[in-house]
Amino acid sequence: MDVDLASVLHDDAIDVRYEAGDWEDAVRRAGTLLVEVGAAEERYVQAIVDGIHEHGPYVVLAPGIAIPHARPESGGLDVGISVVTLAHPVEFGAKDNDPVDLVFGLVTNDSEAHLQALGALAEHISEPENVQALRDADSPEAVARLMKDGP
Repeated sequence: MDVDLASVLHDDAIDVRYEAGDWEDAVRRAGTLLVEVGAAEERYVQAIVDGIHEHGPYVVLAPGIAIPHARPESGGLDVGISVVTLAHPVEFGAKDNDPVDLVFGLVTNDSEAHLQALGALAEHISEPENVQALRDADSPEAVARLMKDGP
């Protein structure tokens, strides 16, 4: 399976300027969007939260960016990415990369797809202009366009 952002980003799994109370709220929002589009079971969201409580903020992969995810067998039904931009950054406890204002929920139904989806997302957000454009986006439609086509 070849994974590209255009095929795994669900337009209905985008929330712009979400008012998260804390990191757990932000993670639950990203996960719930994946559940709502049928890419994950509800237990997947709890598996993400439990993983962060157990292992620390391993999902904060770059300054200001979190990619919350769990193992495919924790409730992954399909390959999907959600995007939540935060109205106010939140602390995850990742001293080098906090605070976080971009949250990309990730779910897959097998390990190979997981690595491919994570790689495609990492490649996209490795470009500073892509990240800044996402931070500046003011609508779900703008985020979808930026994720699929770039700035």
